[in-house]
Amino acid sequence: MKKVRDHYFHRAKREGYAARSAFKLEEIDRRHQLLHRGMRVLDLGCSPGSWLQYAAKRIGSEGRALGVDLQPVDVGLPKHVKTLQGDVFELTPEQLPPEPFDLVLSDMAPRTSGIRSMDADRSYVLNQQVLGLSAKHLRSGGNLLVKAFQGAPFEQLRKDFRGTFEEVHICKPRSSRSESVEVFLLGLRKHEP
Repeated sequence: MKKVRDHYFHRAKREGYAARSAFKLEEIDRRHQLLHRGMRVLDLGCSPGSWLQYAAKRIGSEGRALGVDLQPVDVGLPKHVKTLQGDVFELTPEQLPPEPFDLVLSDMAPRTSGIRSMDADRSYVLNQQVLGLSAKHLRSGGNLLVKAFQGAPFEQLRKDFRGTFEEVHICKPRSSRSESVEVFLLGLRKHEP
């Protein structure tokens, strides 16, 4: 019944987005101006594709976006957006373009168990992998946005971000459900290696 009363769910359907999560990215983008024409974007954990859909509009046909997910992405995407079905823990350098990305996005979440501490730990492991990939594939000065679950490892993740980026922000978009423990961690301007 939640979907029937969910404004963002209905808005996503009306605007052609694969999921309501597009509005989380939109709100964070408006606040921090993350996406611009001509950018190169990597979206890790991209299924069902709503973040790719939103990013594609913002970067325009001059930009390039690559989405990676275990699940196939079945939404229609423009030619400047590609997807790769695969595990972010098993990506090889050959699977990613040699040019660094301007922005890395990750709306990934682990399979939840209902045990908050366990779910927060699993979220942390995913985000450590995203940080590792960003160390190699995000350009100096680039930005990283990840979904994280609040819990014990969250402070360590924030500390890891502070060691990698000039600025770190915690974002809780209005379109996130109020009962959700998810927040988004934004790292701005990656340090030189």
